[in-house]
Amino acid sequence: VEVVVGYSRRHDRRWMLTKEHIVQGRLGEILGIQSRVYNTRAQMLQILKRSPEATPVMDVLTYYVDMACWYLEGIRPVEVIARSNGKIFKGMGYDADDVTWAIITFENGCVVNLGVCYALPEKYPSNGQSPRFEIIGQDGVILLDADNKDSLLFTEKGAPHAYVPDHFTDIVFMQTNSSGDWALGDFWGPIANETRTWLDHLVMGTPSGHTTVQEGRLTVEVTLAIEESARTGLPVAISKG
Repeated sequence: VEVVVGYSRRHDRRWMLTKEHIVQGRLGEILGIQSRVYNTRAQMLQILKRSPEATPVMDVLTYYVDMACWYLEGIRPVEVIARSNGKIFKGMGYDADDVTWAIITFENGCVVNLGVCYALPEKYPSNGQSPRFEIIGQDGVILLDADNKDSLLFTEKGAPHAYVPDHFTDIVFMQTNSSGDWALGDFWGPIANETRTWLDHLVMGTPSGHTTVQEGRLTVEVTLAIEESARTGLPVAISKG
């Protein structure tokens, strides 16, 4: 039985194209990666109500750990150091930080900086992950701006939130719903792509781009190391597995 992990961020078109350019060698050796992802405290509160242990690092930043390790496929992460600060969610009784920033060092010297903040004001017009992801190579660079500020809805009637009940905003950055969106009776976006490519893989044997079990284990190990380093203030070594 083939088992894969559903890190759906991979299945957005821009992220898949980035992998293609890396595979084709257009960036050369990757020297460093910088990424951050933002969202509102309204959505994070819904996540914490569902699972108090699902911190922004464990529930969200892990997707970007997966992306970094995927883009650096075959190069092992060796050390993590992270720092956090938390006032908002801890003031509400949750053991979750508001901001976390991590530096992951890979065995070839590549430095990856990942950050997460899911504590933006509740009416900030993002309905999901608002990330940026920048890759610096010896021979090229890729800059992904996925804040979706180029797709803006304003309505005096209020727009609903797919994840937060009874939450309406006048302004919405469209396409920020992380899983995708319903439109004209069909579902569009990363999870739709992920599902269709998996079915194509099963039926026709085509490559799927899904996270393997081994990749998923490494992603979780690095994610847990970020949590541990942020908690202790100490660097955490990544085992050779």
